[in-house]
Amino acid sequence: MGTWQTHGMASQDAADQVGRRTVLALGGGAAAAVVLAACSSGGETSAVATPGETNEAGSTDQTGQTGQTLTSVDQVPLGGGVVLPDPAIVVTQPETGVYKAFTAICPHQGCLVDEVVDNEIVCPCHGSRFSAADGAVLVGPATEGLASEPITVQGTQISLS
Repeated sequence: MGTWQTHGMASQDAADQVGRRTVLALGGGAAAAVVLAACSSGGETSAVATPGETNEAGSTDQTGQTGQTLTSVDQVPLGGGVVLPDPAIVVTQPETGVYKAFTAICPHQGCLVDEVVDNEIVCPCHGSRFSAADGAVLVGPATEGLASEPITVQGTQISLS
């Protein structure tokens, strides 16, 4: 009889382990789904504006209000840019007098990019780098570029189109 009880306890332990394994497997699957969703991004369009012109490109990522002033041209250095947290947009000047805007959210895991150096937009979380000219991935782990945002340069002000 003692042997039967021991086997019964072993069966209970095995059932507990199967239950734990099932819970862990389901939790791991849910975590993977969240990571995959965070790594996806919308389509890309080109966004460029020069002083006095309106950018006609549309955006798949509505991050702010049309007409909202983002920054001024004197705040966006040549080969650099300005990262705005709200709305999450990075404005760059890859060439003299040419201003572009992209979402400031890295498509890899949703981190806010933090700087633009030597015409590269830098994500601090995992080191992804993007082109300040077109938002394309230069260095991973991101596999998709930053989505363009439509802007207008009117006088010295840069606004969402």
